[in-house]
Amino acid sequence: MIATAEKTLTAAAINRLMTGVRGQVIHPGEADYDEARRVWNAMIDKRPALIVRCRHVEDVITAVNFAREQALPLAVRGGGHNVAGNATCDDGLVIDLSPLNAVQVDPEARVARVEAGATLGDVDRATQQYGLATPTGNVSETGIAGLTLSGGLSWLRRQYGMTVDNLLAVEIVTAGGRLLRASATENSDLFWGVRGGGGNFGVVTRFEFRLHAVGPEVLFLTTMYPVELAQNVLTAWRDWTRSAPEAASTDCLFWSIPASPPFPEPLHNRPVVAVAGMYAGPVEVSGPIFQPLRELGEPLIDLTGPMPYVVVQSMFDPFFGKGARQYWKALYLDELSDRAIAAIVARATTRPSPRTLVPVRHLGGAISRVADTETAVANRSAQYLFSADSSWDNPDDDETNLTWTRRFWQEMHRFSAGGVYLNFPGLGEEGQTLVQAGYGPNFERLVALKTQYDPTNLFRLNQNIRPTV
Repeated sequence: MIATAEKTLTAAAINRLMTGVRGQVIHPGEADYDEARRVWNAMIDKRPALIVRCRHVEDVITAVNFAREQALPLAVRGGGHNVAGNATCDDGLVIDLSPLNAVQVDPEARVARVEAGATLGDVDRATQQYGLATPTGNVSETGIAGLTLSGGLSWLRRQYGMTVDNLLAVEIVTAGGRLLRASATENSDLFWGVRGGGGNFGVVTRFEFRLHAVGPEVLFLTTMYPVELAQNVLTAWRDWTRSAPEAASTDCLFWSIPASPPFPEPLHNRPVVAVAGMYAGPVEVSGPIFQPLRELGEPLIDLTGPMPYVVVQSMFDPFFGKGARQYWKALYLDELSDRAIAAIVARATTRPSPRTLVPVRHLGGAISRVADTETAVANRSAQYLFSADSSWDNPDDDETNLTWTRRFWQEMHRFSAGGVYLNFPGLGEEGQTLVQAGYGPNFERLVALKTQYDPTNLFRLNQNIRPTV
């Protein structure tokens, strides 16, 4: 018997769940419970009543039905990397998809079929065997499911769009326990909503992605300058992006040089402004592309050069692993004006934690050729995405870092129409205001879809779209 804040789960009910799934059911008191409940963001410390590690789609159906019938809070975990910590809950049931991590590649059709527990690294390793890739993210330990369902931005974004723009089909378990396939020709309304609507409509168990010829080697830009050059570097990068080729996706970012190889020890923890990015075209013709960005002053470090695509995709992993406290907020910018640059420099150079990253991403290209209403992801015309990706270790520093990030994010609204990227939602504390800012003109259609597929809001531990009741 397990007592929760809402009700008591009887031994008989738990036994029915355990005999109904082929995966593992973990509950408090078991040896692996604490490890199983941990998620990436160390600020999140929740204690679910049950964790179901699903080995088959049928396990997902059983777990959804159990949570609905028992009126339990239900969280869905793919990679567990959600910044807001939505992959877990107190006193509820967690569907852990991590055992469902198979990736099948059809190199002739250029399609990857990916189970929802796979990480970006799982996908990249499988597809790169054929010199293929789909746009994913920048940290290989991130789960493919959460990233995709709210958009997905990668080093391939300007050439091939967002992750969700390369989604061909999904298999999804609805709140009623039905397994549906959704694509442009099957349950097309649901497919529209899944492409950006987060986990609001069910548990996606499998994705099908379009693949593109990428790699095995690409040119990657990494040039770090003293932070004292920030105004000039950010301005010059902005000017360069206005005529950048679509095969080049770049960021200008504020960071501190990590105290680890391959960075020279005398430079450890030194604040920098850096330009980073990837050219998705042939390496042999890419040499001059990034050269202007490597000559904006005397760099402290320049690691620019050809490297395997899978290395690019995992090179930030050591700096964004489990164990740190995370609070990330993002805002779309239609233009990067001189005043916006000055505001970014003024605040980014006061970061309270050296682990905090402040990137400005160049968008446009293939992203902006998708209409705002073509998928659930809006804000397609924005040319830049600003984010404050705060990361620190000591719980005593929570208030300092949260306050700094929130103020920065609010200050940047002067230069934005207010659109937000819902993969970086902070803790989601703005509720429906944040959700509406993310979905823009798509919000009402998403509410109608939510009302159709999840009228009781079973799937509410997400950037939640409330059904009409």
